[in-house]
Amino acid sequence: MFAVYAGRIDAEQPLRGLESGERPEPPDRAGWTRVRVRAATLNHHDLWSLRGVGLPEENLPMILGCDAAGVDEDGNEVVLHSVIGQTGHGVGPRERRSLLTEKYQGTFAELTSVPTWNLIPKPPELSFEEAACLPTAWLTAYRMLFTNAGVRPGDSVLVQGAGGGVSTAAIVLAKAAGLRVYTTSRSPAKRARAQGLGAHGAFEPGARLPERVDAVIETVGAATWSHSVKSLRPGGTLVISGATSGANPPATELNRIFFLELKVVGSTMGTKDELEDLLAFCVATGVRPVIDSVLPMDRAREGFERLAEGEAFGKVVLTT
Repeated sequence: MFAVYAGRIDAEQPLRGLESGERPEPPDRAGWTRVRVRAATLNHHDLWSLRGVGLPEENLPMILGCDAAGVDEDGNEVVLHSVIGQTGHGVGPRERRSLLTEKYQGTFAELTSVPTWNLIPKPPELSFEEAACLPTAWLTAYRMLFTNAGVRPGDSVLVQGAGGGVSTAAIVLAKAAGLRVYTTSRSPAKRARAQGLGAHGAFEPGARLPERVDAVIETVGAATWSHSVKSLRPGGTLVISGATSGANPPATELNRIFFLELKVVGSTMGTKDELEDLLAFCVATGVRPVIDSVLPMDRAREGFERLAEGEAFGKVVLTT
């Protein structure tokens, strides 16, 4: 079968390790189901995998891709929950959780395979392309906002780095939930697009906001950390799920954190129940994922280049 995969690791120039071509079909395995992929989406996790983060060389070649929507062996339209081992289903209760592409082959292929427990019915209201956007970036944003930040209608939130998959998801979800949403970006075009998605204000990085916010959604890391901490009201919550600009900010703002009793919460992906809730939220509200572009699987390198160069606004979708 045709697949897009990591053939080697290159920490400095990750796209040098990106390959495509024929790979073996997933084998039959007790407790697992093969899915014919109709759409899959890129995440920064795929770039990190090509750098060797979370993907050891002994697991190469590794088919990339965490997200997918497709059709199972019984003809059912399904969405994949990409956290393997979260409950022990399909792998045993003692195996630590992992994402697809860390230990098990991913979704950038004609066929993929996951534990049967990881399959969720795709709502008919969502296209395959839309549904494939949800299991990683959108699920991460959903958990950050509603589980870990605990925001409620009427609260305010700052989303750092408009344009990324998690950030665009957080803007759209927060707006639909009745929050006041502010965001930042170095790009005037991305700031304008973020306001088009419903952000109440879009600012240059580090700019003073109209108010101190109840929560910050942080995926950028070192470059925005100080601004994130300074933008919170006393008792506010900073939720972080990534550090694309670096994991070691020059100033940690510890005095401000303890004096204002701020909360800093780490967040990774989400649960199967939260993914089901997210799907239901999209159906009930009419919210749909922000899609940057849709490419056939054999043009995956173009999508990776858009992601690596920071050109994408929303999700890059690959179709079979």
